[in-house]
Amino acid sequence: MNLSGKRTEYAILKQNIFLYVFLSLFRNDLNFNPKAVKFYTEGAFFTMWSMMNQILVAVDDFVWGVPLMILIMSGGVLLTVRLGLLQIRRLPLALKWMFKNEEGGSGEISSFAALCTALSATIGTGNIVGVATAVCTGGPGALFWMILTAFFGMATKYAEGLLAVKYRVVAADGHSLGGPFYYIERGMGAKWKWLGKMFAFFGVCVGLFGIGTFSQVNGISSAIQNFFDPEKANCVTIPFLGEYSWAVVISSLILAFCVAAILIGGLQRIATVSQIIVPFMAVIYFGFSIALILFHIREVPAAVVTVVNGAFNPAAVTGGVVGSMIVAMQKGVARGIFSNEAGLGSAPIAAAAAQTKEPVRQGLVSMTGTFIDTIVICTMTGLSIVLTGAWQVEGLEGVQVTTYAFQHGLLIHPQVASFVLMVCLVFFAFTTILGWDYYSERCLEYLTKGNRKTILAYRWLYIFAVFIGPYMTVSAVWTIADIFNGLMAIPNMIAMFALSGVVVKETKSFFKAQKHKRD
Repeated sequence: MNLSGKRTEYAILKQNIFLYVFLSLFRNDLNFNPKAVKFYTEGAFFTMWSMMNQILVAVDDFVWGVPLMILIMSGGVLLTVRLGLLQIRRLPLALKWMFKNEEGGSGEISSFAALCTALSATIGTGNIVGVATAVCTGGPGALFWMILTAFFGMATKYAEGLLAVKYRVVAADGHSLGGPFYYIERGMGAKWKWLGKMFAFFGVCVGLFGIGTFSQVNGISSAIQNFFDPEKANCVTIPFLGEYSWAVVISSLILAFCVAAILIGGLQRIATVSQIIVPFMAVIYFGFSIALILFHIREVPAAVVTVVNGAFNPAAVTGGVVGSMIVAMQKGVARGIFSNEAGLGSAPIAAAAAQTKEPVRQGLVSMTGTFIDTIVICTMTGLSIVLTGAWQVEGLEGVQVTTYAFQHGLLIHPQVASFVLMVCLVFFAFTTILGWDYYSERCLEYLTKGNRKTILAYRWLYIFAVFIGPYMTVSAVWTIADIFNGLMAIPNMIAMFALSGVVVKETKSFFKAQKHKRD
C-alpha cells in the first residue's frame, strides 16, 4: 500500500496471481482463458503450479515415509503374534457372526449394520481407482504389499473394533459414541486426551478433504464422463475452472442432492442405505471380477509370479519404470490403508454404535471388513489389471485403467463392461461419502463437545465439498488424501501399541470362558 492508502499495481498483480493459482490448484486441466490471465504470464503460472504440486508430493512422501509404514506394519505384526494368528484361526467364526446379530446387546444399530456402515466407507474408489493407481505407479508388486498390509491389518482392525466397544460412552440423547479418541482418552488415560483430539482433527480433515469427498466424487464423475461422454463432445465453460463435460456437471448436482437427502437422516438412514447397496454391489463387482479371472485362468500363475517378483524386484518387471522396492511398498501400503482403513482408526467409530455387549465379538465382525475389502475385492481388481496388461497402457489414468481391464478381459461387449464398472464405482463411492460424513461428524462432535450448530454447519460444508469434488485434479486429490490418511493413522497406531495388552487380555478371557460357543 502507498502513502495515499491505495494498493500499488504490484500489489494488485500479486493478489491476482495468488487468486488464480488458488482457484486453479485443483483444476482438471490447464487450458486457461487468456482473458483471465492478463495480469501474469503463462510461464510464471506454470512454474507456480509445478511448485504447488511438488510441495504436496514432498509432504506426502514425508508423511508416508518408511517410519509410518514400519509403524503400521509392525503394529499389525505385533497384534498378529500376540493374538496367535487370530485373523486365520477365528475367520470362520467372524464370517458367521457377520450375518448373525447378537441378542440383548446395547447400541444403536445391529452388528451387521455397523459392518455395512464401515464397509460403506471402505469399499469405494480405493478398490477400483486406488488399486489401479497403485499398480500403475508402483508396478504389479504394489498389489503384493496391499495384500500383506491387509493380512496384518485384519489383526489391527480386530483390535480397533474391540477397543471401540469396550471404551464407548453413551451421550445424553442415547446415541453411542466411540472410536480412537475415546479409547485413547479412557484407555490410555486423561493425560493423553491431546492425542485423541489430534486424531479427531485429522479425522475431520480426512472426511472433508480426503477419502470422504474429493477422491470419491472425482472417481464418480470420471467414471460417468468416461461412459457417457469420453470425447468431451458436450461441454460447458465454468468461470475460473475451465471446460467440463455436461455429464460431470449434471452428475455433481444429482450426487450432491442425494447425499444431502440421506445425511439429514443421520446414522439410521446411512446404515439403512448401506445395508442395501454395499452387499448388492459387492456381489456384482466380485462376480464380474471372478468371471474375468476365470476367462484368463491359464495366465493367473504367471500373473501371480509377476506380482511377487514386482514386490521385491520392480525394475525387472516394469523395465526400470519402478526401480525401487521401497516405491512399490510405499504405493501398496498407502493404497491398502486408503482402501481398507486398517490402522486408520475410522471403522471403530461405526463399530462403537453396534448392538453388542461383547467387545471381542464386534472386533471379529470388524475384522471381516478388511478381509472383504482388500484381500477379496482389491485382489480381484489388481489381478484383472495385471492379467489384461492394463497397467502398461500409456495415457490411461485412474478409473480408465480398470475400465480397460474390464473391456478387454470380459467376453462381453465393451460398453456393457464399462457400464457395469461405472455403476459399481458410482455406488461404492456414494456409500463411502455417506460413511465418512458419519465418521467426521463424530470426530467433530468429540472436538466441540457435541455442539449441534457446529456439526450441522459442517454437514452442509461437507455437501458443498461433494459438489465441487468433480473439478479437482486426480493427482492433487489422491496426494491430499494420502497425507491426511497418514496423519490420522499416527495417533491411532500409538494407541494400538499402548493398548495391545488390553486387547490380548479381553480376547483370552472371552475364549477361555467359552463365550463363543453360547451363540
